Amino acid sequence: MFTICSKITKTNSFDNFIIGIILFAGLLVGVQTYKEFANRHIEILTFLDSIVLAIFTLEAVIKILAEGKRPINYFRNAWNVFDFLIVTVCLMEPLLPLDAEFLPVLRLARILRVLRLVTVVPKLQLIVGTLLKSIPSMFYVCILLFLLFYMYGAMGVFLYGDNDPIHFRNLQTALLSLFRVTTLEDWTDVMYINMYGSDNYGYSPEDLARWTPVPTASPLGAAFFFVSFVLIGTMVVLNLVIGVIMNSMDEMNAEMALNERIKLRRELEDPIREGMEDFHERFLELNEEIQIIKKLIQKERKS
Repeated sequence: MFTICSKITKTNSFDNFIIGIILFAGLLVGVQTYKEFANRHIEILTFLDSIVLAIFTLEAVIKILAEGKRPINYFRNAWNVFDFLIVTVCLMEPLLPLDAEFLPVLRLARILRVLRLVTVVPKLQLIVGTLLKSIPSMFYVCILLFLLFYMYGAMGVFLYGDNDPIHFRNLQTALLSLFRVTTLEDWTDVMYINMYGSDNYGYSPEDLARWTPVPTASPLGAAFFFVSFVLIGTMVVLNLVIGVIMNSMDEMNAEMALNERIKLRRELEDPIREGMEDFHERFLELNEEIQIIKKLIQKERKS
């Protein structure tokens, strides 16, 4: 039984079948968002949902049995744990005596089944793993970005709070306005208001009556303020984020390659012995290369 399950999990047909079921499960979730259609076909949708859940349960059982005498190895993989938790929650849904208000929240676990696509596609695992690995470094990038926002936000309140109270009347509003600027969503309108004055651009008569700004034009100052913020906040920090992600992707690629080699070693009859023999062969090759380099150096010295 263990050998059969192990062979099944290693076939491409098994992986492709699971991918197809995950996509079908995502389609079912999408169909159920149309309430009128879902109510008319509730029986067939429930039946199909039960089949999907049964297949996912059978998949988990096969993978656990494939580990042989060490089923705990199944739970040492974080992706397997994620899959198992989703299946467990879906299986517990009809058994738990839950209130009607909480039951829809539990049923949202069905949506998470779409995320199982990440667990069966190695390239998606690479991307998700890269994002998770980049979180520690991204934290410091976020600190730098917060300092930049804070400094420019405070300066914006001091310089343009009277002229443009809609965008810079206080610190929190200024931070929100600067976030809009970094998304490049009509950021030039905010700049022009402070370049030409709120009485000449951007403010309607109703806005002038409501906010009662003190119009002040600052053509050079406002242009330098906003252009410099866009260059630093959007261009420089964005490149920092890309650099962090690329560095994490390189680390994740190396880690996945190492895990793949370890997996191949485990499939051998005596992985430790095979590994030592391979290491010995590489050591002999390296020693031979050292001898060649040594003789070349000696000949160079003699000549």
